[in-house]
Amino acid sequence: MQQDKINEILNRPMSQELLARDVTRLAYTAEDGTPRNVPISFTWNGSEVVMCTTTNAPKLRHLRLNPMVALTIDTEVHPPKILLIRGRAELDLVEGIPDEFLQTNGTYQMTPEQRVEWEAEVRSLYERMYRVVVTPTWAKLIDFETTLPTPVEELIRRREELRQG
Repeated sequence: MQQDKINEILNRPMSQELLARDVTRLAYTAEDGTPRNVPISFTWNGSEVVMCTTTNAPKLRHLRLNPMVALTIDTEVHPPKILLIRGRAELDLVEGIPDEFLQTNGTYQMTPEQRVEWEAEVRSLYERMYRVVVTPTWAKLIDFETTLPTPVEELIRRREELRQG
């Protein structure tokens, strides 16, 4: 997919709303070749999806072997809004707590007091963390109003062709 098309999709208002959410689903391939899909908090910095994880997370070993990933960011309402992203995960070890990790938890419903307690706990627990950075190489927005899953678009096109004879 061309970068200008990826940018056009990611810059749509609905994509920007989805990229401002708290959680994505990170799909990757485990060493045994089977798929894994885990929810993980993230932030969008305008060109990359940044997720942070512990230094002992099993996914790190798998991502080193096969860094190709897929992300799903979606809503829980009907019709769902879905942003699909594919790319390559780059791993970056950071001393202390990455700023992105603190940002990813910024929209949870925490009182200021809870936020202070949470951040103190985080700072006491993690000496270092990994940033998992994904630059999109493919993207698709499905809003069920202007865009549909590709197989559904194909069925609609076939139906219209049959109707036109």
